[in-house]
Amino acid sequence: MKIPRERRTYCPKCKRHTVHEVHTSKRRKASELKWGQRQFRRVTAGYRGYPRPLPSGSKPVKKLDLRYKCKECGKAHIKGSGFRAGKVEFVSN
Repeated sequence: MKIPRERRTYCPKCKRHTVHEVHTSKRRKASELKWGQRQFRRVTAGYRGYPRPLPSGSKPVKKLDLRYKCKECGKAHIKGSGFRAGKVEFVSN
């Protein structure tokens, strides 16, 4: 999939539309201290079984973690939760 290297989009820091640099980074492992994970540990503790149907199969590719870095203020932010793509290529506008 081809993605433009620069994109004009809204910057929450500047509070207006500016040119942003787009780049990817690896998604980090989910935190073990989040409420959902703590709840899961509580539910499965002891002699209890798995609380929901077991997940079957695996996804073919991981989700992209696109970062948008503002060229004016230098702050980076993300938009949405990403999407799945096998190959990513950044192209200049």
